[in-house]
Order: sequence, then structure tokens, then C-alpha cells
Amino acid sequence: MKPVAAFFQLIRWRNLVIVLLTQWFIWQCVIRPMAAWSTVPVFLTTAHFLLLSLSTVLIAAAGYIINDYFDVRIDLINRPQKVIIEKVISRRAAILWHSLFNVVGFLLALYLARQLGNYFVVIIQLACTILLWFYSTAFKRQFVTGNVVVALLTGLTVMILAVYEPALYPHVNFRYFLEEQGRVLVNPFGVIAVYTYFAFMLTWMREIVKDMEDFKGDAEDGCVTMPIRIGLQRSVFFVIGFGILAIAPLSMAAVKLFSGSWSILGVYILVALVLPLIAWLLYLPRKATAKHYGDASRWLKMIMLAGIASLLLYFWLQYYL
Repeated sequence: MKPVAAFFQLIRWRNLVIVLLTQWFIWQCVIRPMAAWSTVPVFLTTAHFLLLSLSTVLIAAAGYIINDYFDVRIDLINRPQKVIIEKVISRRAAILWHSLFNVVGFLLALYLARQLGNYFVVIIQLACTILLWFYSTAFKRQFVTGNVVVALLTGLTVMILAVYEPALYPHVNFRYFLEEQGRVLVNPFGVIAVYTYFAFMLTWMREIVKDMEDFKGDAEDGCVTMPIRIGLQRSVFFVIGFGILAIAPLSMAAVKLFSGSWSILGVYILVALVLPLIAWLLYLPRKATAKHYGDASRWLKMIMLAGIASLLLYFWLQYYL
């Protein structure tokens, strides 16, 4: 493998594109249109959004690098053909890239905090950097902790947009709808909160399934993941329980949207998210092989992408119908 291709594989460029697209969809479909009616000026202009998204992507890339740095032994067992550090990229180079990405990502966040006039918000990037380091060195080998950390970090990639956008602050409440300029709108903060919850829950589920896929290598490395501690079958039941917790609020939101023009979005949630999740939960217990769990992990990612795509429908219904 050529060094450039190996580097992009090391930083999981496909996952970074998904992070970037997720943030872009939320900004473009939820935050940016608020400029037309919000009484508070929108802070995340095009330039500010791009800087915030770049900061997020750089810190995430640093996290992927340090994760592989400490996982060489496990990966040689689970996926030897995909090992990059020591084979293509030296450990020294990996640490240097990790440090560079973290420093630049944090400096970008610091600049945005200064523009916002609120330095407190950079705690998020600092916390993410620290969590990613300890996840790679310790948390991922602990029972439940590693899964929670990854799910939390994924949810933060969505919620960070709300933290850096003061125009959303007046709408931090439990109201489904707002009335602005004679129009009934879905609460934009509520939309971001729902997507944060969705990302958190499905990521936690997917991380457990990935641990089930990597059962052999993790066991030989002394990890205490959920499948190792309680077994594959009980882990499947745990994931199913989480799946139900993810489906319940989605179903409630869909029912709530079955009014007027919003019924289209309600139907989409049921057809593209709720029903596929139910089918996925029925599919998961069928086999107990690494290939089966790998396929289940990929299908769950597709459902997550379908959730992101629903933002386009929300945008059209909110502002153009």
C-alpha cells in the first residue's frame, strides 16, 4: 500500500466525510435558515461553520491515529491485512500527526471561542481530545466504558453545533413547535437534540456489535469488552434492548408529526428508520460469526445515514412547503 493511501486509511477518511456531511446537513438544514427569523444573530456563518467542522474532523482524525497506534497487536489478530502503523507509517510519524491534528483543531476552536466571546465552549474540544487518548489507552479495554465514550463523542459531533450557536439558546426547551412570523416551525434545538440522541444510541449499539466481531483478538489482548464479560448471546440481548430505546422516541416523534404537512416527515421516520431498525434487531441474533456481526455493523451505519438524509426532508417542509 502506498504511503498516501495508507495515511488516508489510517485517519478513516470515509468516517471523517460522514462526520463532515452530518455537520453540514445540520448546519445547512437547521441552523443557517434561522437567520431569516431568529431574533438572535446566527454566529455560525459559512466561515465559522467550516472552521468548527475542520476542528472536529482534525480531532477525530487524531483519535483514529492514536487508536491504531495502541491497537497494533489486536489488529494483527483481527485484521492483519489492514495494519498500517509499523508496516507503512512509523510509530513516530503517527504520533507527530496525532499531535499536529490535535493542536490545530484546538487552536481553531480557541479562535471561534474568541469570536463568540465565550471561551468556555472550548472545553468540548479539550474533553474530546482527552477522552480519545484515554479511550485508546484504557477505556476501550474496559467493560462498557469504551462503548459509552465512543457513543458520547459521536453525539458531541452533533451537539457541538448547538453549543457554538447562540441563536439556538432561546429554544432550549421541550416544545415541539414554535410560531415565528405567522408560521408553525419545528423547534430547531429539538431537531438537533433528537439527532444527538439517535447518534448516541446507534453508535453505542454499533460499538457493541463491533466488539462482538472482534471477540477473538480482544480476548487475546486482555480486553474486558461486553461480549467477553457477559458472552455474545447476552450482548445481543443488550443491543436489542438499546434498539428498543432508540425506536421508542423515534416512533413517538413520528406520531407527533402526523399533523398537516409534517405527516410526510413522520412517514419517512417510520419507513426509513423505525422499520429498518426493527428488521435489523430481528437479523442480529440469527448467527454468531465475525462476518455476520461485520455485516450487521455496516447495515446499522446505513440506517444512521438514512437518519442524516431525513434532514433534507425536514428542510424542505420547514421552509419551502
